[in-house]
Amino acid sequence: MLTAVVTRGAEIQVILVQAEPADGEQPFIDCEFPIFDAEGQETGVCEEGPSPIAPEVKELAWGAGSFIVLAILMRFFLFPKLKAGMDARYAHIRDGHEQADTARAAAKAEVAQYESALATVKTEANERVDAARQTLEAERAARIGQANAATAAKREAAAAESRAAREAANADIAAAVASVTSRTVELSIGKAPDASVVSNAVNDAMSAGVGS
Repeated sequence: MLTAVVTRGAEIQVILVQAEPADGEQPFIDCEFPIFDAEGQETGVCEEGPSPIAPEVKELAWGAGSFIVLAILMRFFLFPKLKAGMDARYAHIRDGHEQADTARAAAKAEVAQYESALATVKTEANERVDAARQTLEAERAARIGQANAATAAKREAAAAESRAAREAANADIAAAVASVTSRTVELSIGKAPDASVVSNAVNDAMSAGVGS
């Protein structure tokens, strides 16, 4: 056994000295897990302590029980709720995609209807423009025809007036020439000539001059 020896001086020193056990005395063994006899005395034999690595049975039991409880909770409570949430989220996303596809198809249909209506409006507008152009052309042609007819009528009227004026002037000239001729013949022969003969001669002379 160990004996502590204390020395005093400038410093206190403690020295452990191995002492021989007395007769009948059990040697002291520093043991963490000693074995005791029936009277409660140490037998001097040390029991090997538990391994720091190997788990105890109760720890295995508690771990297995906790794992089983967690597995049961996951199988019957947590996983169904998680799966229901995932299914609901997937259904919501799928509904969103379907609504987007429906809205896209409706937009395409509206665009097609708008383009069809626009094409119809353009066709009607072109038809109306063509009809208006044809109407304007017809009115223009009618007005040009009326203007040409009025111009021709005015030209014919002016020509008639010109002919009438020319004929009147010719008659006056013929009368004047016949009068001068009759007077000249009367002065020449001392007898007045026949007026009809002089008038015919003057008309013939004037007709021949106009024709030449």
